[in-house]
Amino acid sequence: MKTITLALFGILLLGSTLILSGCSKDETAKKEDSYKKNEKTSTQQTAGTETKTPPVTPTGNKIAVATEKSKLEWSGKKVTGQHNGIVKIKSGDLYVDNEKITGGNFDIDFTTIEVLDLKDSEMNAKLTNHLKSDDFFGASNFPTGKFVISSIESVNDDKGNNAKVNGSLTIKGITKPVSFPAKVSVNNGKVSATGEFTIDRTLWDIKFRSGKFFENLGDNLIYDDFTIKLNLAAGA
Repeated sequence: MKTITLALFGILLLGSTLILSGCSKDETAKKEDSYKKNEKTSTQQTAGTETKTPPVTPTGNKIAVATEKSKLEWSGKKVTGQHNGIVKIKSGDLYVDNEKITGGNFDIDFTTIEVLDLKDSEMNAKLTNHLKSDDFFGASNFPTGKFVISSIESVNDDKGNNAKVNGSLTIKGITKPVSFPAKVSVNNGKVSATGEFTIDRTLWDIKFRSGKFFENLGDNLIYDDFTIKLNLAAGA
């Protein structure tokens, strides 16, 4: 009787050990799979460029952007106020077919960032250099940004805009889709376009004093929304 009891106890003990061992292996495998997935996701998120706008082949005549007549105006707000300025467009081309823009792109020169609202030269230089630093646009490592037009739709809104520009904006090597309303004019080889849009700067890895990533900032908080006004000209 004792022999049978001991034998049954041994079988139960062996079975429990096998079950626990199997569970342990399963949990380990799940953790390893989870780690690999997270590692892959992390790599994808930090590897650089992400674009959701499909490539297009524009038709028509290529017209060079008139860089001396083109610029981007920027403005950013914080709890205690705001700042504004400009950044120059380095180069670019637009494609025009039958008096309509079919595509194009332009490069943004972040080394040319200017602050317009600060009249004190020392304070102005301090903010300008900070904006060029890695806290913001990282102009040393990423001197050039880019906007690529994927499509332009006809609209008619109460602000006088006649187009919706769809494209992708690259800042600090990160590309994200952007769409905004604009006033576009094409006449005898001359193109002008103006538009204003707001982006979430943190999507382009500009996280300095953002409430999403830092706590208890108080009056040092800088808002994530960043407004850009486009002034673009092309042609003779």
